[in-house]
Amino acid sequence: MIGISSIQFLPVILLKRLDLYIRDVPQTPRILIVGLNYSPEKTGIAPYTASMASGLSRCGFQVRAITAHPHYPEWRILPGYGRWSQDEHLSGVSVRRLRHFVPSNPRAARRLLSELSFGVRAVLTRWSSPSLVVVVSPALFASAMVALRVIVAGHRVPIVVWVQDLYALGMAETGQGGRLASRVTRWVERWLLRAADAVVVIHDRFAERIEQDFDVQRDRITTVRNWTHLPAMSPPDVRTVRARYGWADDDIVVLHSGNMGVKQGLHNVVQAAARAASDGSHLRFVMMGDGSKREEMVRLAEQLGAPVQFLPSQRETDFIDAIQSADVLLVNELPGVSEMAVPSKLTSYFAAGRPVVAATDTDGITAGEIRSARAGVVVPAGDARALVEAAAALGADASKARRLGQNAREYQRSVLSETNAIDQFATLLSRLIDGDGAGKHDTHRTTID
Repeated sequence: MIGISSIQFLPVILLKRLDLYIRDVPQTPRILIVGLNYSPEKTGIAPYTASMASGLSRCGFQVRAITAHPHYPEWRILPGYGRWSQDEHLSGVSVRRLRHFVPSNPRAARRLLSELSFGVRAVLTRWSSPSLVVVVSPALFASAMVALRVIVAGHRVPIVVWVQDLYALGMAETGQGGRLASRVTRWVERWLLRAADAVVVIHDRFAERIEQDFDVQRDRITTVRNWTHLPAMSPPDVRTVRARYGWADDDIVVLHSGNMGVKQGLHNVVQAAARAASDGSHLRFVMMGDGSKREEMVRLAEQLGAPVQFLPSQRETDFIDAIQSADVLLVNELPGVSEMAVPSKLTSYFAAGRPVVAATDTDGITAGEIRSARAGVVVPAGDARALVEAAAALGADASKARRLGQNAREYQRSVLSETNAIDQFATLLSRLIDGDGAGKHDTHRTTID
């Protein structure tokens, strides 16, 4: 028989048992992803960040993303966006967009200020107690600010740095910034990568450079390859698509898509178009997209009398049709660019099943990808004559073009798989949250607010 005193303590006993039960129930891991770029931006890093976030959500994580309003590669905020803060729910991900400084002319100092303004806003935003934080670099300086907040908060959660481009190396290869800026950038990048519990890179060459240049232990670096963010491609009505863009049946269409910035070094493409026109060639050079150097390329084409066709960024279905209807897909890089990045357009190019011409450092990462995939031809960066000759030869050899395109599509399917990438990433995050990762930090981990 239960006495009155026992009954009085019954609610306390029940609450204690309930508390123990709640503690025993596995909590859904909460992932915070902080990156400057996110969908609906169509080029660069944004599609990968958004796809990975939604993929992790499908794997059972509770995912939140802190990002900026869409502005790249146009360098202006898209219509419908621009409020001080804006919340969305996209493909299972809670997305908070923050207004930051967007320079119309993103030269080095202004671009840095843009990053810093986003970093300040990301650090001052409420994070809702994540179990783990993923920062996307670039933006390097914003990522470092976020990592610093995690460290100084006192209650340590794992930090993962997802490296899409090597920042300091990029400055050196593109000739941007002075000696002091390069030293500061290198120091910040080294600090960030060494402070992280894990570093995820998109290519093994990145892993080698990070280990050698920044003395990061190799077992803390994981390679997760990027993938095509486009849906499965159905064969288009090529004749109709080409007619829509004014491409004649006998034109050999050489299409460059995506960002037109410093790294792309597109001057030689305009020069190649001028050379092809003077030779009476059927080569037709097309630049589709936007970027900080687009207007400069338009002016150069006018000066040289080069018949380059400039097209704006296309909606997804039109973009897919265009890259499948071109004869040659072009990757072009500034002379000297070798190790800093893997062009994001390659994944879409390979999925399109068209041959690729890469005008790039013949020993660089991009050239290595083309050779590994057996998907195209590599010519030296900045060599307009070699570009014209390679494109004309591919356009004249339908059998070779078809074989290279088939190789490209098979490489995309077997090596650049979205499913594999998300599974790898999810496995790494689970290990880190459970305390089984290869991170060097042994401090007690709890959540931060």
